Amino acid sequence: MKFIVWVIRVLVFVVLLVLALANQQSASLSFAGYVWQAPLILIGLAFFAVGLLAGLVSAVPAVVRLKLENARTRRELRAAREQTPPTVVEPPMPPVI
Repeated sequence: MKFIVWVIRVLVFVVLLVLALANQQSASLSFAGYVWQAPLILIGLAFFAVGLLAGLVSAVPAVVRLKLENARTRRELRAAREQTPPTVVEPPMPPVI
């Protein structure tokens, strides 16, 4: 299974490398009166990085909420274990004939 994962990783890397080498033309990006001229692959990489950053920032509240809930649940479990003594279950006696 690890071999298949590595083969997929190598294939994705090769495809992205070919894509980067094929898109070296200069492109202009105009936004709010500013013009940015850069290779097309660099513009694509910048948008990928901004999207990745936006996704990570949007996931932070959910991660923090889950960590707090996990800590609260652990405290409740620890308190419940301390309050109730463990019960010892005796095996049933064999039937008397």
